[in-house]
Amino acid sequence: MRVVGKFHEYDLDFKRHRREGKLPNYVVIEQRYLDLKLLPGNDDYPSHDVSRGQRLVKEVYEALRSSPQWAETLFVITYDEHGGFFDGVPTPVDGVPSPDGIASDAPVGFAFDRLGVRVPALLVSPWIEPGTVLHGPSGPQPTSQYEHSSIPATVKKIFGLKEFLTARDAWAGTFESVLTRATPRTDCPETLPEPVPLRATEAEEHRGISDFQAELVQLAAALNGDHATEDYETDRLVEGMTVAKASEYCTSAFDRFREECQRCQECAMDGSYVPELPPPTPSAPSSSKLCGCFPCFRA
Repeated sequence: MRVVGKFHEYDLDFKRHRREGKLPNYVVIEQRYLDLKLLPGNDDYPSHDVSRGQRLVKEVYEALRSSPQWAETLFVITYDEHGGFFDGVPTPVDGVPSPDGIASDAPVGFAFDRLGVRVPALLVSPWIEPGTVLHGPSGPQPTSQYEHSSIPATVKKIFGLKEFLTARDAWAGTFESVLTRATPRTDCPETLPEPVPLRATEAEEHRGISDFQAELVQLAAALNGDHATEDYETDRLVEGMTVAKASEYCTSAFDRFREECQRCQECAMDGSYVPELPPPTPSAPSSSKLCGCFPCFRA
């Protein structure tokens, strides 16, 4: 509950905070995963226009470049998967620790003790020499690799945090060594080229959702209380759902959960408390003035 107030609108708060020099020490920007006519998807997922995702990178870079905090910035751009393309380099398997020792259910029993195919990662900062390429880390262990857990591992090292999240980020290589300059560069471009649109048609917001988008809806259902319903268990919740409906559902679910968190805070609940909402019904509207946490009650 203590972190729910740290979610902000990109178009409003991020751009205002960077202009005022008030960006926090660590910021994560999430893309739009649902392709709407007014708000096209910019996550580089098919069948979305890739140029939208690249324009997001351009916008973030230019916003940071014009910010009074530019000389304090390391902008990290990476992807969560390889996109299905062939990779000629074998995936690392030696010495890769499971994050928590938990394996997937039988009969697969995957132990999460190997890495996947490579994904690109770009590091942008006035403290990096032009043309720098990182091929591999020098530790902390002989088998350590750069991977997604390198981000929290590097954050821990830079900010002197007390402990790692899992065994995986304790093993992952860190990339703070890329910041080698004694003074920040002054030749970083202020603007980037405009990406060329690749799709001639507008967003098809009334098409059915993909498997990935269905998972986003199911995550939202956990906030909204619908994860305890039969519709969730039988997949009726996402059956026949369009992109437009999925966007509406996810937005409503998060708004409802955030309102509940605010009410719990006003009731002096501990920040570690996680509100559990009942499914919205006609007799129990999605918005209530009463808190559902103990020692409060819901009418």
